Amino acid sequence: MIELGVNVDHVATVRQARRTYEPDPVWAAVEAHLGGADGITCHLREDRRHIQDEDVRRLRELTHIRLNLEMAATDEMVGIASRIKPEMAMLVPEGRAEITTEGGLDIVRNEKVVTSAVKRLKDAGIVVSVFIDAELKQVEAAARVGASVCEIHTGPYAHTFHSKGRDAETPQVVAELKRIQAAGDAIRKLGMRFNAGHALNYFNVQPIAALDGIRELHIGHAIVSRAVFVGMREAVRQMKALMVQAAR
Repeated sequence: MIELGVNVDHVATVRQARRTYEPDPVWAAVEAHLGGADGITCHLREDRRHIQDEDVRRLRELTHIRLNLEMAATDEMVGIASRIKPEMAMLVPEGRAEITTEGGLDIVRNEKVVTSAVKRLKDAGIVVSVFIDAELKQVEAAARVGASVCEIHTGPYAHTFHSKGRDAETPQVVAELKRIQAAGDAIRKLGMRFNAGHALNYFNVQPIAALDGIRELHIGHAIVSRAVFVGMREAVRQMKALMVQAAR
């Protein structure tokens, strides 16, 4: 059964815009759980632009489904994860100027740093995921550094889908899907779990959810955006229903 991890970062973004106490990401996580989410994702950025350290602590203590902590491969973040002990830590690239994550982690160029971070996280009993582009060299590097999960960056697919008629049968979209599937096949062959995420929404999610062997999708912005109009619980329910329908 395909699973859905709901990213609550954008709930914190709204709160931080006013530097106040609402809306609460933990409340959003509980509502997401009630709507059918299988896990909660949050990204503790080095500049603390949305999720705060206290949010991570409360998400760990007050929610009852898996917590996936997105983080840079830095000593500070590895230390925080080792104390909080989320079920999964996902290593991602991070730039101060970016609005959102702009590409996958380049493990090939940063293999020594990533290897060290993965080892420390695994020694703390945490499942380690890496967020990478759909490139065979990055998949192979993920296996070398000891990752258990690879999350394929679906941003290029999503942007192509939006700009090329919003039709999964257009040649450019088919090409992106084939790239992701090829990466997924390599991930599974190397004994890792195949996840995906980034820029997925209610219109483009099904072709990804239908890929062979995909285990979990991580989606945030689209769900939080729809929740403004229908509520978090219903927004999650609708997304999960689309995913399950496609996977079947």
